[in-house]
Amino acid sequence: MGLSPSSKLVNITCFFSRQKMTRLYSAILLWTLFAMAPALQAGTVGEVSMVLGRAFLHSPDGSAQRIEPGLAIRVADRIVTEANGHVHVRFVDDALISVRPGSQLEIISYEFQPDSPENSTIKFNLVEGVTRSISGDGAKAARTRFRLNTPIAAIGVRGTDFVVSASDETVRALVNEGTIVLAPFSDDCSADALGPCNTTSAVELQGQSLQMLELSSSQSQPLLTSQENQQINFQQQTDIAVAENGIDEQQEGEDKTLDNDALLEARNVTVAAELAQKSGPALPEPSRYAHLPDFTPASVLQQSPPESEQLLWGRFAWNTDTLDQERITLPYDMASQGREVTVGNTDYVLFRVEDGTKLVDRGLGVVSFELDSAQAFYYSESGVVTMHVNGGNLDLNFVERSFQTQLDLSHNLTGIVGFSARGQLNNSGYFFSNSDDQRIAGASSLDGTQAGYFFEQQLENGGIQGLTLWDSR
Repeated sequence: MGLSPSSKLVNITCFFSRQKMTRLYSAILLWTLFAMAPALQAGTVGEVSMVLGRAFLHSPDGSAQRIEPGLAIRVADRIVTEANGHVHVRFVDDALISVRPGSQLEIISYEFQPDSPENSTIKFNLVEGVTRSISGDGAKAARTRFRLNTPIAAIGVRGTDFVVSASDETVRALVNEGTIVLAPFSDDCSADALGPCNTTSAVELQGQSLQMLELSSSQSQPLLTSQENQQINFQQQTDIAVAENGIDEQQEGEDKTLDNDALLEARNVTVAAELAQKSGPALPEPSRYAHLPDFTPASVLQQSPPESEQLLWGRFAWNTDTLDQERITLPYDMASQGREVTVGNTDYVLFRVEDGTKLVDRGLGVVSFELDSAQAFYYSESGVVTMHVNGGNLDLNFVERSFQTQLDLSHNLTGIVGFSARGQLNNSGYFFSNSDDQRIAGASSLDGTQAGYFFEQQLENGGIQGLTLWDSR
């Protein structure tokens, strides 16, 4: 692939920090693109930089073709991704768009004026699904002439990096950097217009407020989560192989991942699941690693888990056809009963039993854990398969506020894969770490007897994503 204001204009979080060389690289890239203009096909406004799984480009003449890296993108094209499809597009002004699985995105207009970028016109229509947009020079210079429409709302920007999940009934958004303005369609906010809608129902989301934004078709104004509990939600993005800070992954010869080095407010994390709709066997296929231990349960989690379970993973799910692959998760509403949000992403949320406080018990010291259960998936161009989780360890040091962990995974397609991480731990029991090719976020129970975390790691030809649950030794 799941936001209290004193006024109608409210801030949201900052995730993504660009390096100082970005502008220089952007200028060089633009010069190169326009120097090559005669060689480009007429009307080209962008190019596919990465594709995983099945995705198709639908043209205005009714034709459709399988999307491949290097495919030219033109105005009026529609990008359609299937359950395992994931597409990245780089536009002529260095803008980046990620179209997640099960999504449709239309390029309504893309008129970039390199000599006078403030006169550029850029417009998208997210028919359904999830997209991530990182503004290029056009949107940055012509903020009043950029628009991303969804079925029920308009989004304008002020030079930004944001993620939108949309259906006919709901729109959810978060901001990694910059600002967006979201407003429901009305007589004063037309889908045909450009730029942000300046209406009384519009809400502005700006960097560093640690919130999310949601609008349903029954609401007259978008809603934001409250900051009153000051919880932490580590926003994980699974944009595999996106260019980082303007550096093309194809030129570098290796995959890059956008650096979302940030924390989000996690109360009421209700971002709809652009849950990657996993296609593959429900259980690991027989392999040469079958003799190794596997902490992936053979059956799904019981719908009524014991009250002694202080931590539960809840999931967002639109596609019920893939739920048989889930092993340690419950539906969001069920997992949240009697528990509070700790960490999560747009796929999963870790819920915890709490007693009115967010702080772990005093005097926990160093706690070592053994793996109780886990699930993990390997994503590649050929689809998604369930991996074996063979073992691991986790240590939480509440004295030095640090953690370290290690996991062993395997599959015929990947061989044996090791995941390891170390990073910060706070007095609420939340821990997290980020790097170019992997990320992790988790939490312990308040008494330090249980823990769980979400992890993902990029491999040479795909990526791994998984969940874990641990018991103290």
